[in-house]
Amino acid sequence: MIQHGARTSGRASSEVRIVDRACRLIDDGEEQPTLQRLAEKLRVSPHRLHRAFRKVAGVTPRQYAQAGRFGRLKANLQNGKPVTRALYDAGFGSSRAVYERAGDHLGMTPASYRKGGAGMEIAYTVVDCPLGRLLVAGTHKGVSAVSLGSSDGVLERSLRDEYPAADIRRGGAYLTEYVRAIVAHLRGRQPHLELPIDIQATAFRRRVWEQLRKIPYGETRTYGQIAAAVGEPSAARAVGQACGANPVAIVIPCHRAVRGDGNTGGYRWGPARKAKILATEHERVEQEL
Repeated sequence: MIQHGARTSGRASSEVRIVDRACRLIDDGEEQPTLQRLAEKLRVSPHRLHRAFRKVAGVTPRQYAQAGRFGRLKANLQNGKPVTRALYDAGFGSSRAVYERAGDHLGMTPASYRKGGAGMEIAYTVVDCPLGRLLVAGTHKGVSAVSLGSSDGVLERSLRDEYPAADIRRGGAYLTEYVRAIVAHLRGRQPHLELPIDIQATAFRRRVWEQLRKIPYGETRTYGQIAAAVGEPSAARAVGQACGANPVAIVIPCHRAVRGDGNTGGYRWGPARKAKILATEHERVEQEL
């Protein structure tokens, strides 16, 4: 049994090394290599590379490369490059594929993103809550951002950094209902939190976030269980990344995603806050029994 475990660990380490080398080849290359070409460089079969990538990274080599290109495109646009030049420098051969997937990766078209969210109207407010300071931002369609911290300035800058050219204003009557519900929820007074949201996401992240919203109040699910629930049983790591990218904390309860070993795992707003939220939910459920 010990020898079998050692072999399994060795295979796992080998897969990690293969994927790490593949990622470096993709990141360093000017063009996206085909799966066949990538496998040849790594001296493994395409099937093994594809399977290892899905297991370790939670995505295919193609999806990883595409995410990297969109990341470079985002940086280019933020640095003020013209859209056409930004597309070319990010490694895109044509604009068609970019515009077809821009909503998932950028939340808007490249031209709109380059303008820093110009034309968008976002209202926000910052209030006290059991976890420190709470920023809630949104549009007339729903909640767009919920963040936790100890400094109003840091929370506000984070929102403005994401949308530097948007019309961002403090206040907004429609935020009152959102804030009241979220604070009551954090105090354990409103277990069921059903608020409209106005956010953009990739198809995979949206599936993960929808699954998170299905987890009952006071309960948790492991990253692996969530991955299986969205039809990607080997994508536990990608589920963790989707939780970390969740823009509306509490409304999408990513704090209910935990590690398989029983550890609560990481949390964008700090492990202490995650532990406190889970404790409050557990206590409320215990009181109702």
